Amino acid sequence: MNPRPLGAVRAMEPVVGAQPPRGWGRSRPGSPVRAAAGPGAYHRAVHVYLETERLILRRFTPDDVNLVTALDADPAVMRFINGGRPTPRDEIRDDYLTSWLAYYERGDRYGFWAAIDKGTGAFLGWFHLRPLPEDPDDEPELGYRLNAAAWGQGYATEGSRALIRKAFEVFGARRVHAATMAVNVGSWRVMEKAGLRHVRTFHQPWPDKIEGEEHGDVEYALTRDEWEAERDPGD
Repeated sequence: MNPRPLGAVRAMEPVVGAQPPRGWGRSRPGSPVRAAAGPGAYHRAVHVYLETERLILRRFTPDDVNLVTALDADPAVMRFINGGRPTPRDEIRDDYLTSWLAYYERGDRYGFWAAIDKGTGAFLGWFHLRPLPEDPDDEPELGYRLNAAAWGQGYATEGSRALIRKAFEVFGARRVHAATMAVNVGSWRVMEKAGLRHVRTFHQPWPDKIEGEEHGDVEYALTRDEWEAERDPGD
């Protein structure tokens, strides 16, 4: 069995309620910006991968270790990941961030990005778009993890829709998919609001015992043909 993936499969899921996003993302790969002042603001130029009306998705840096550690320290955030256990700081520094930063050496197509609130500069969590090791390069997996304060405000849907659009419109993806525990209702509702469709319910072994795992995992996906058929002609 492959190691538990760092993505939208239950390994990296938040429970996120969401409202419909206010607009699609505007892709600005490689552009440096300075985030607005406020709690958690970044007063330095950062590499922006994508923007939406309310979000900046930027590259991670080694300096983000404390932000990610704090995110993973919340039992509510980690509930459907490992049952609520925090991720040790050294594991985030040496394993997670090292892996995420390595994506940037391969270009600006796929990877993990810090989600920043445009209005306050606050760190909200992260998103990813990248193929699993067993997947074709044009079938990336969507994933996200947001802090509890950001739940229920539509950020997960807004960021997900922008990444899905970039996958199809910019990268020529054939299919985008995501997965979570069947009992993680907030997460799969985000997938539905982002336009993904339920594909299957399946069971697989995980190292952590989590309440509700007997109901299995659910996969959602959207093909390029489906996305083109449903998109607004005015977009």
